[in-house]
Amino acid sequence: MTAALASYPVNLLVAGREVLVVGGGRVALEKARGLVEAGAVVTVVAPDVDDELAGIEGITVERRPYRAGEAAGYRLAVAATGDAAVNQAVFDDGEKAGVWVNAADDPRRCSYTLPARVRRGDLLLTVSTGGRSPALAAWLREELESGFGPEYATLLDVLAEERERLREQGRPTVGPGWREALRSGMLDRIREGDLAGARELLRTCLSSSSG
Repeated sequence: MTAALASYPVNLLVAGREVLVVGGGRVALEKARGLVEAGAVVTVVAPDVDDELAGIEGITVERRPYRAGEAAGYRLAVAATGDAAVNQAVFDDGEKAGVWVNAADDPRRCSYTLPARVRRGDLLLTVSTGGRSPALAAWLREELESGFGPEYATLLDVLAEERERLREQGRPTVGPGWREALRSGMLDRIREGDLAGARELLRTCLSSSSG
């Protein structure tokens, strides 16, 4: 059994950056949609392009085969063609030009992999199996989706707002009070729609820990 290569997890900031997606099917659709949601400037290249993919606002579609070397003109690339030779060409071009390439469901032709993800506002939860079992990653994502609802996005907003308020006052923004607050029932208050109560719990815990 071959183990996956060790990976170093990062979150890429692709907003405003040129990204190439080679392929026009359902897998390319999923990859392109995620990139557009992150603000990337996406170009899709494929002889045949799914109508839903072509209809995504902000995507440039070029209905033609991939041209040798063109990956070099982008900051990031995704190869999602289902054709190993094309995916290999995109990967090889990326390696030559220093462009990171993901080949869907083909870890051997990847310089980065894409984890399964759940997003709740600015909260991002990811699952990666190193490309060894996309099915497990997808199943765990579904588990996370059911366990982490929209209240977690609100919780993050409340915490971030308080952190910014303390920073503006020149007060410390680290310490055990944050963890105490998260155990205090803040999330239950948010689920009940009691944001004022959640904020009060947070400030009480922060005050008691700093005193």
